[in-house]
Amino acid sequence: MSTSFEQRYNRMSDYLAPSMAKDHPNLPVVKEEGCYYYGADGKTYLDFTSGIAVANTGHRHPKVVQAIKDGADSLMHGPSGVIMYDSILKLAERLQGIMPENLDCFFFANSGTEAIEGAMKLAKYVTKRPYVISFTGCFHGRSLGALGVSTSKSKYRKFLQPNGLTYQIPYADVAGCPEGESVADYCVNELEKDFERLFDHQVTPEEVACVILEPVLGEGGYLIPPKEWLQKVREICDRHGMLLIFDEVQTGFGRTGDWFAAQTFDVTPDIMAIAKGIASGMPLSATVASKELMSQWPMGTHGTTFGGNPIACSAALATLDVIEEEKLLANSREMGAYALEKLALIKEKHHVIGDVRGVGLMIGIEIVDAQTGAPDGNGMMRILDLALEKGVLFYLCGKHQEVIRMIPPLIIEKEQIDEGLRIFEEAVMEYEQEKKVVPVG
Repeated sequence: MSTSFEQRYNRMSDYLAPSMAKDHPNLPVVKEEGCYYYGADGKTYLDFTSGIAVANTGHRHPKVVQAIKDGADSLMHGPSGVIMYDSILKLAERLQGIMPENLDCFFFANSGTEAIEGAMKLAKYVTKRPYVISFTGCFHGRSLGALGVSTSKSKYRKFLQPNGLTYQIPYADVAGCPEGESVADYCVNELEKDFERLFDHQVTPEEVACVILEPVLGEGGYLIPPKEWLQKVREICDRHGMLLIFDEVQTGFGRTGDWFAAQTFDVTPDIMAIAKGIASGMPLSATVASKELMSQWPMGTHGTTFGGNPIACSAALATLDVIEEEKLLANSREMGAYALEKLALIKEKHHVIGDVRGVGLMIGIEIVDAQTGAPDGNGMMRILDLALEKGVLFYLCGKHQEVIRMIPPLIIEKEQIDEGLRIFEEAVMEYEQEKKVVPVG
């Protein structure tokens, strides 16, 4: 680490809010490329985080970098509406070709949270209804509106008094299914009961504008619901005239093995929020709906200064090119299945690994107490630290921070998965030795 960088790093609390500067693992880096970060310590780190599911095409893909350079040669800033430019129109046209059916009209913004805010505003405006239903465990963002429907951790809402126009019901409880019972049937039956109780005791369906959820639970623990559960949510929304919003900020752009989880689960929402992987690291997002819905949202009811930035749109166009040309959707499915096979074998040998689950390259690895099977957030953090020392960067999630996220770039190859999971198992073994956990068998 250069002296000036080291000095600034050691004094970062003088410059940056702790909520920005102190996330795990606070790794000083000087460069990123492909599936790797290059540390200020001279070490190379295999990245299994993709910048939290953003760098789906890998870090600094040459085609994306060139698109950014070329875009900067002509336009740096919109604002869209005041002026109009080709990159935003091309992007909307391209996205129409990959979105689920009838989701063909776009409001571009900068972040996932903004896309969520736009989705809820649109739903309330067109339905003229005040309330929103979300699911316990989902994370939708940190602005006050998005926070009102985010319940992955109570600490995110502490002292902030999110507005009272939201209601929560439980997310699909796959782990709670009684032995011998169909998981899909159990989750669907519980869902119907939860909606019935809510409508009987707290709010009438005629007052509900929309239901919002993550089709795969993200920050809340990488939980994957049965397809039938999502289909039942769709059916209940249709029954009561409530709009269905999918938060595909993390699941989108190939992460689940399709362009979007809506296609993976064969359920089409009325409104979708997309971001993260859309532009390979440039700030960009979109609220997406049908032209029919969007046409009811006239000029002035929503707006943006920076949304749909021309350079970000150019980066998004290049991102779509890379995903298509390098067949990254297929690679996400194939490498995800390969990683799950490897992890299943590792799990068999280690008491501290609980459930392993995934769809595409969105994989969660639970760390549990070897004696009780209870979630072990402290153990998870220690394993993350040990893996980082050995050169692999993972990230965390889950109600008790007990789940390791494995979300590598979609360009990942078998050899890199082998290397990363070899190091992961070494970290698990070292942790078990520290805790004097007896190996399986």
